[in-house]
Amino acid sequence: MANHKSAEKRARQSEKLRLHNKYYARTTRNAIKVLRNTTDKAEAVALLPKVSSMLDKLAKKNIIHANKAANLKSSLTLHVNKL
Repeated sequence: MANHKSAEKRARQSEKLRLHNKYYARTTRNAIKVLRNTTDKAEAVALLPKVSSMLDKLAKKNIIHANKAANLKSSLTLHVNKL
Protein backbone atom coordinates (compact mmCIF):
# COMPACT_ATOMS: atom_id res chain seq x y z
CA MET A 1 0.00 0.00 0.00
CA ALA A 2 0.98 3.65 -0.34
CA ASN A 3 3.54 5.04 2.07
CA HIS A 4 2.92 8.78 1.55
CA LYS A 5 -0.16 10.91 2.02
CA SER A 6 0.01 12.10 -1.59
CA ALA A 7 0.21 8.49 -2.82
CA GLU A 8 -2.81 7.53 -0.71
CA LYS A 9 -4.76 10.47 -2.12
CA ARG A 10 -3.72 9.55 -5.65
CA ALA A 11 -4.93 5.97 -5.05
CA ARG A 12 -8.31 7.28 -3.88
CA GLN A 13 -8.59 9.60 -6.88
CA SER A 14 -7.59 6.87 -9.32
CA GLU A 15 -10.22 4.49 -7.98
CA LYS A 16 -12.92 7.15 -8.14
CA LEU A 17 -11.96 8.05 -11.71
CA ARG A 18 -11.80 4.37 -12.72
CA LEU A 19 -15.37 3.82 -11.53
CA HIS A 20 -16.52 7.00 -13.28
CA ASN A 21 -14.92 5.92 -16.57
CA LYS A 22 -16.29 2.39 -16.20
CA TYR A 23 -19.83 3.75 -15.79
CA TYR A 24 -19.70 5.85 -18.96
CA ALA A 25 -18.00 3.12 -20.99
CA ARG A 26 -20.64 0.57 -19.88
CA THR A 27 -23.48 3.01 -20.66
CA THR A 28 -22.09 3.54 -24.15
CA ARG A 29 -21.66 -0.20 -24.74
CA ASN A 30 -25.29 -0.75 -23.74
CA ALA A 31 -26.42 1.99 -26.15
CA ILE A 32 -24.42 0.33 -28.93
CA LYS A 33 -26.11 -3.01 -28.19
CA VAL A 34 -29.55 -1.36 -28.33
CA LEU A 35 -28.70 0.24 -31.68
CA ARG A 36 -27.35 -3.01 -33.13
CA ASN A 37 -30.44 -4.94 -32.02
CA THR A 38 -32.84 -2.37 -33.47
CA THR A 39 -34.70 -3.50 -36.57
CA ASP A 40 -36.75 -0.32 -37.04
CA LYS A 41 -34.98 2.09 -39.42
CA ALA A 42 -36.54 5.27 -37.98
CA GLU A 43 -35.57 4.35 -34.43
CA ALA A 44 -32.04 3.45 -35.51
CA VAL A 45 -31.62 6.76 -37.36
CA ALA A 46 -32.73 8.59 -34.21
CA LEU A 47 -30.31 6.63 -31.99
CA LEU A 48 -27.24 6.92 -34.23
CA PRO A 49 -26.34 10.58 -33.46
CA LYS A 50 -26.71 9.99 -29.72
CA VAL A 51 -24.46 6.92 -29.78
CA SER A 52 -21.92 8.68 -32.01
CA SER A 53 -21.81 11.57 -29.58
CA MET A 54 -21.24 9.20 -26.67
CA LEU A 55 -18.36 7.54 -28.53
CA ASP A 56 -16.82 10.92 -29.36
CA LYS A 57 -16.94 11.95 -25.71
CA LEU A 58 -15.26 8.71 -24.60
CA ALA A 59 -12.53 9.19 -27.19
CA LYS A 60 -12.04 12.82 -26.21
CA LYS A 61 -11.48 11.82 -22.58
CA ASN A 62 -9.17 8.93 -23.60
CA ILE A 63 -11.47 6.30 -22.11
CA ILE A 64 -11.36 4.55 -25.48
CA HIS A 65 -8.93 5.11 -28.33
CA ALA A 66 -9.97 7.57 -31.04
CA ASN A 67 -9.54 4.94 -33.77
CA LYS A 68 -11.78 2.50 -31.88
CA ALA A 69 -14.46 5.17 -31.67
CA ALA A 70 -14.14 5.85 -35.40
CA ASN A 71 -14.34 2.13 -36.23
CA LEU A 72 -17.44 1.68 -34.07
CA LYS A 73 -19.14 4.73 -35.57
CA SER A 74 -18.39 3.48 -39.05
CA SER A 75 -19.75 -0.01 -38.42
CA LEU A 76 -22.87 1.37 -36.73
CA THR A 77 -23.50 3.74 -39.64
CA LEU A 78 -23.21 0.83 -42.08
CA HIS A 79 -25.64 -1.17 -39.93
CA VAL A 80 -28.19 1.66 -39.92
CA ASN A 81 -27.86 2.18 -43.68
CA LYS A 82 -28.48 -1.53 -44.33
CA LEU A 83 -31.82 -1.45 -42.48
